[in-house]
Order: sequence, then structure tokens, then C-alpha cells
Amino acid sequence: MDQSLGFDATTSSDFFFDEDHHILRTQVRRFVQNEIKPYGDVWEHDGATPRELLRSMGALGFFGIRYPESFGGAEMDVRATVVLAEELGRSTYAGVAITALVHTDMASVHIFNAGTDAQKERFMPGVISGETITAVGITEPGAGSDVKGIRTTARKVPNGWMLNGAKAFITNGVLADVYCVAAKTDSAGPASQGVTMFILEKGIEGFMVTRELDKHGWRSSDTAELSFVDVVVPEDNVLGAEGRGFYEIMKNFQNERLVLAAMAMGEAQAALEHTVTYAKGRQAFGAPLWDKQVIRQRLAGLATRVEAARQMTYATASRMARGEDLVREVSMLKALCGELVNEVMYDCLQFHGGTGFMTGTVIERMARDARVQAIGGGATEVMLDEVAKRM
Repeated sequence: MDQSLGFDATTSSDFFFDEDHHILRTQVRRFVQNEIKPYGDVWEHDGATPRELLRSMGALGFFGIRYPESFGGAEMDVRATVVLAEELGRSTYAGVAITALVHTDMASVHIFNAGTDAQKERFMPGVISGETITAVGITEPGAGSDVKGIRTTARKVPNGWMLNGAKAFITNGVLADVYCVAAKTDSAGPASQGVTMFILEKGIEGFMVTRELDKHGWRSSDTAELSFVDVVVPEDNVLGAEGRGFYEIMKNFQNERLVLAAMAMGEAQAALEHTVTYAKGRQAFGAPLWDKQVIRQRLAGLATRVEAARQMTYATASRMARGEDLVREVSMLKALCGELVNEVMYDCLQFHGGTGFMTGTVIERMARDARVQAIGGGATEVMLDEVAKRM
């Protein structure tokens, strides 16, 4: 790491983190260096992150940092999640990062937060060990951030609930074992009170992966369209209270968006470090690119803004760990970091010149991966509207 960029979190963020967080950061960074970077290109080609890697992450405790010791977790707070997301973002393989982070912070959290004791005892040990990989089914062709607009339905039948509908753009959709799926259970009352969450296990009759999706970026993450045709879900697999799914989804959006902001800033750091190294070694017009004032000042300006966004991310995580409700701040962060990481990637690729445009280079892959950060988990426009509502 180029220390001149000032991205050493162990010295710049002691105000927000304690020794356990620094130890976790060191462990994740070592894992990324030894277990992800040497093989990431193969996984990009394969279109998925291998289960062996996810089991290794589980064995090292990365999937249980927020969960209770009784299930095999470490019982750390949201600051630990920020550390994990940031370091996985720094890996330069965002597809691997999002595979893990959807499992830890966007899907399995629904089981832990809303599940019954029996459901948690059944699923959480496997979630934490990496033996059971999870996905969350909310997004549909006509509904993403607009959760009230989902059209997948579930109606009561004698032996449970019957689901019909479809989901789109589902991360881990091909390879997951357990899916937390949102469905409309009441179309007559208020939309916010008509959504219920269900736990679906792979192999249940009528549940199919209808299409594995190819993507612009995040290519080492599997993404799918799902369909439900008369899927009978047992009553024991209702997740949370009937009609409370919308509120559970909204509640976890804050955690999800903070995670994506931290991941984006990890990506931005790695891109800047990579580009500074390149600019110092690339000769043009008889001197290194770094000697061009316009280039080094542009990179310095971006590094300054990334550092500011990181510190806001850390501060917000610390406040959330104390129990504060920070919809405004998290929405700001998601908008800020999703746009900033793309601005960083644009300039970093630009300063790589023709090399940066070639498939197979680090910066080309990172630029593709970053584009979705302004879309997924709440598009920038949606986030800014959330901020505006609170102004």
C-alpha cells in the first residue's frame, strides 16, 4: 500500500475503532492477499465465487462477526461490518466481495433479525460456517427500491402459503441454499402492511432459477432471475410477522447501504493506490506521468475526497453502533460513495490511457465493477430524495 495516500486505517481511525477491529482488518487483508487475489481472474471467467472460498471465510469467522457466540459468532457491532466491507472492496474483485456481503449483511440478517428461535437454530450455524449460503429475493422487473410495488404474491392455503411470481437481478441467486423472499400477502390494505417475508430452501417444488444473468461487472458473482409457480411454503417458514415484511426490509436497508458505501470506498482506495503506482512508473514525454502536475493533483484531490467519505462512513457506523437512527446520513453516504467511486474509476482509467481500456487489466475490471454502486441497494436518485425529505 502506498502510505503517501494516507489510507492506513490503523492510524487514521483509532477514534472510531478499537483493537478488535484492527485485528479483524489485518486478518481480512491477509485473506484477500493470499486467497482472493491469486485466483480472482479465474472466478471472473467462471462467473461465480467458489463455495470452497466461502467455507474458508466462514471457518475464519468472517461470516459471524455480528452474530452471537451461541451460534458461533463474534458478537461485534456494525463497525466490524464496515471493516469487512472496506477490505473486501480493496481486493479489486468486487464480485467476490458482494457475494460474501450479500450473504452476511443483506440476506442472512433477515433470518437473524426476524426469525423465530427455531428458524435461527436451524439456519444460523450453517450461515456462519459458510455451509449455507443465502440470497434475498426482493427486486422484481417492476420493483426495486419501491418495495411496495412488488407483485409476487402469497396466499394462505391449508398447509402453508402458496407463492407465485418472479424476482430479478438476485445476487447469489444461482448458488444459494436459502432464500429470503418478499411477497404480497394482502392487496386490499395499505401497501406497507401487505408484504410478508418467507424462507425458501433450494429444491422446493415450483421454485426455479429461470435464467443465470450475464453482467457488465461483478462477474465473479452469480446473479439470477427466479420464478415461483405454486410454491407451497410451510407455515414454519414464514419469516417474521405476517404483513411486516416491508418494515423489516426498510430496517435492513440502512445496514445494506452502509455496507455498500464502505465497500465502494475500499474500491476507490485500491484504484487510487494502483494508479499512483502506475503513474510513477509510466514514462511519457521523457518523464513519469506522476511529474505531470495536472495528474498528480487530480489524484490528490480524489484521495482527499475518498478520505473524507471514509471518515463519514466510520462516524456513521459508530453512531449506528450506539443505536442512533441515521436514515439521512446513510442515504447521504450511499449517494456520495456510489458516485465518488465512479468518478475515481473514470480518472484512474483515463490516466492508464489505452492500457486501462484493455480487457484483463485491473483498472478496466474495477471501473466496470464500480458502475453498479450508484444503482444497487438504492440508486443515487432515490437516496438523494431520502435526504431531501429530511431537509
